[in-house]
Amino acid sequence: MEFFDAVRARRSIRKYTPDIVPNEVMEQALDAALLAPNSSNMQTWRIYWIHETETKKKIAHACMNQGAARTAQELVVFVADPSTWKVAQEANLKHLGPNARKDVITYYKVLMPFLYSWRFLAPVKWLVFNIMGLIKPVVRKPWSSRDISEVAVKSTALASENFMLAISAQGYDTCPMEGFDERRVKKILKLSCRASVVMIISVGKRDEGGLAGERFRLPKEMVIKKI
Repeated sequence: MEFFDAVRARRSIRKYTPDIVPNEVMEQALDAALLAPNSSNMQTWRIYWIHETETKKKIAHACMNQGAARTAQELVVFVADPSTWKVAQEANLKHLGPNARKDVITYYKVLMPFLYSWRFLAPVKWLVFNIMGLIKPVVRKPWSSRDISEVAVKSTALASENFMLAISAQGYDTCPMEGFDERRVKKILKLSCRASVVMIISVGKRDEGGLAGERFRLPKEMVIKKI
């Protein structure tokens, strides 16, 4: 499917048919998710493809048993977890090798721990960024744990969109769900306290009654500002 066809075909489906989604379709879409842009290539996302039947039922229950979860053939949980930063830091340094540019090595060896760890230094980080901002434009965030979590959530959302478009391109459907009990989901998946469940995406073939209605978007002149 052409890219723009896939974008137009993607709809949030509330009810699916019993048709099985082939593993190859899921694998391709998950591979596409991992190609999403993300902050500093830290890839602070974790993607849980729920296979086990009982776990699926528990996740669907945590999604308030809504039709999009209850009738789905597949459920995928997209999680932002900044506590995984060190794994990516080490992997990036290994990939770069000893002959990489010195500033890039410093970026991963010094700046990444400064941003992702050393949370007790949050006031110092705030001070550093704001003093620098008096002299030149600087990135004012992230300096707090909340900022870092926000960065991880943004990256994970980009991966989620890649996944949904890849599913759409293969002729299947999705629904990104925000209506869920995050505490229950985190308990089911045994997630860390710093992890955030960004969205749960159901996958399947759309049922005739799966659409809530015709697509509506605000006129683009209301939301796109050409300056």
